[in-house]
Amino acid sequence: MQKMKNQHDLTVNDGCVNLKNEEMIILSLIKLKGVSKFYYNKNSIASGFNKINLELNMGEFVVITGESGSGKSTLLNVISGLDSYEEGEMYINGEETSHYTEQDYELYRRKYIGNIFQHFNLVNSYTVYQNIELVLLFNGYTKKDAKGKINEIIKTVGLTKYKNTKVSKLSGGQKQRVAIARALAKDTPIIVADEPTGNLDIASAKTVMKLLHDISINKLVVIVTHNYEQVEPYATRKISMSDGKIVEDKIIKKSESLGVVEGTYKSISFRNKVRLGIRNVFNIKVKFLLLFFVYLFLTIAMFSEYSSIKKQNFDQDEMGYNYYFNDTRPERIILNKKDKKEFDESDFKTINSINLIKDIFKDDLFLDTQFSIYKDETYFYGTAKTIRDIKSVDEGRMPENDKEVVLGVYGDNFSYKQAKDTLFEKKFNIENSMSGKKIDYPMSICGVKYLESRDNYYSDEVILYVPESFFEKARIDVNASFSIMELTLNNHILSTNKNISFQLKPNDKVKSGEAIIFQDLNSYCNNYYCNNTNMNLKVSNIYYEESLNLKIKSYTTKENFRSLTGLSNYDDNVWTIFISNEDYLRLFDKPTYQISVFVKDTKDLDDAIAMLESKGYNTLSIKKTLANNFGEFIGVIRIIRNLVFIVATIALFFIVYFIIKIILKSRNIYYSTIRILGSTKQQAKTLLNIELLFDANIAYIVFLGLILIVKKGLIDIDYIKDMVVYFKYYDYILLYLILSIMSLLISNRYAHKLFKNSVMHTYREEV
Repeated sequence: MQKMKNQHDLTVNDGCVNLKNEEMIILSLIKLKGVSKFYYNKNSIASGFNKINLELNMGEFVVITGESGSGKSTLLNVISGLDSYEEGEMYINGEETSHYTEQDYELYRRKYIGNIFQHFNLVNSYTVYQNIELVLLFNGYTKKDAKGKINEIIKTVGLTKYKNTKVSKLSGGQKQRVAIARALAKDTPIIVADEPTGNLDIASAKTVMKLLHDISINKLVVIVTHNYEQVEPYATRKISMSDGKIVEDKIIKKSESLGVVEGTYKSISFRNKVRLGIRNVFNIKVKFLLLFFVYLFLTIAMFSEYSSIKKQNFDQDEMGYNYYFNDTRPERIILNKKDKKEFDESDFKTINSINLIKDIFKDDLFLDTQFSIYKDETYFYGTAKTIRDIKSVDEGRMPENDKEVVLGVYGDNFSYKQAKDTLFEKKFNIENSMSGKKIDYPMSICGVKYLESRDNYYSDEVILYVPESFFEKARIDVNASFSIMELTLNNHILSTNKNISFQLKPNDKVKSGEAIIFQDLNSYCNNYYCNNTNMNLKVSNIYYEESLNLKIKSYTTKENFRSLTGLSNYDDNVWTIFISNEDYLRLFDKPTYQISVFVKDTKDLDDAIAMLESKGYNTLSIKKTLANNFGEFIGVIRIIRNLVFIVATIALFFIVYFIIKIILKSRNIYYSTIRILGSTKQQAKTLLNIELLFDANIAYIVFLGLILIVKKGLIDIDYIKDMVVYFKYYDYILLYLILSIMSLLISNRYAHKLFKNSVMHTYREEV
């Protein structure tokens, strides 16, 4: 313990320096008491040094010499906090360190230690300026504030001319001056140098030693060297070691002990972390290209796996049936307006402006209405579609007038096989199979279209491809088929949806405001007689209600049926109420409230639905209403498929991690070096995260560019063209998140192995 006078009063500094009454008490800066260092290798133990007792103070220029293997470098590593010790106690400014964690040593190195290495430990891909800047950025300097100090230090070590030269292009002596400049920039009270002139010629060695001496004023300098003669002019103390022990500790010249001034520091800013991380992405071109291609491979592989699953799920979704809808084409979307109003020309114009829409079917209900066409012994039933749905026929010809239609049949349609020889010679009648009402639209079949796909129809069904005039003729009857009718008679309410089944037909012999009922309705009237009784007839559906007040003129019986209605088929009209044509039109001749649109490609179905809903329409996707007898089995298949995807993703992760680990092997020294220079383990991890994330982002941007080029047709890659159609914007977001998470996992897994031990352990071993 020594005493010295000082002109200022100070408070306690880390429990080490205490000035009272202008008297400063100086403790040994570093004190080792019985300290030993051992190395463990499997079943053997080797000694680095044993039972060392040593005190080192400010102002000393200490030289440690000894033959190779004597323990001098190991002692230097322990003193500088690069390695731990197993026995004894080391004091720093009077504080015990045996309890130190790696975080404590990080703080110690940052506050106290500036390192100079025999092999320089510079970042060869950085310039002279950037190597020195690295230390200052980790000590919390801004890029702007660091600039002046860096230039001053570079001038001090005589490297101004090489400021912007990459370190890899410097001579050995110049590199060592950069290392000294870096230690000087850190401005710590202790400088340790391990064989700083070991790889230099005599002239360079002398220059470096003088420079070390010049910057060592008011510092503790500890140099390990095997060439004492080079250091002798500057040494204040010589320590010789042999077999892990100090065999000589000689004071050459008395040095003045000074108070300890710890290095000042702040944490590196996030902005500078990002700056360094991005710098590390591009500083080694080969490494960057290798990581880029690895991440591009990972992105494309993930894209292929994910899009393949979406394609398989998409294909499964198009399989199935629906008992309510007859036309179950997956590209069909049913629309109505959110305000429940009718469609007009402005709506059709708006819908047509969506380029994903192929066609609009204004008479939507026809798609789900069964029609029967018959003549003599020939009979077909099925749905009606517009003639615009086909461009050609396989037998006969395309229609030439409004009374000609094309018959669409499947190959195994029995009725067609029986009637095909006389099919084109007959005039067919047609009726609504749901209402049983004959439609006044005699037609002939002029052509036959063979249907290649089943489209979820039974093989004995047909599709009638008809002109627009047919829909205009049959529209009123189809509207009636999908409406609920309610009859109020003598305070009795009878509904086709609840307690009675009847049909409503127009008749030329019935006057407006009157009705002819069927005989059984008389039971609801007084004396079982309803003539001249008033009744209310209401028609309703999800879009509108319409009602009529009618007077009952008469009721039908088998005997009077012909005279009242002019019809002869009483048995087909036992449960029929006849009203005038005018009243019938009033009930059912309504505007279009529901339509169907068809997308050009079912892969664009979700996008088309989103666009339609944004324009004020309610949508129902037929594809999403389909049921499947194998639903549970398909659910299991999807679970298995997802599990396979997860397993494949995990396998990809480990493959990519193994490759990246090999690529990053050369970075061990870099990350060890920045920790030696003052970076914490967490800061080093953050830099690695930023570097790999940035590489991943570049690869993903290139991938998106490739997708865009393929979409625009500038490059023709069939596989990507086929797969990209199943990807929506949220899939690209999900893919990006998976890629980012995998990148962070890879980084953290690598960092865990890289930083799990002390700095020197990491420095010496390969990950």
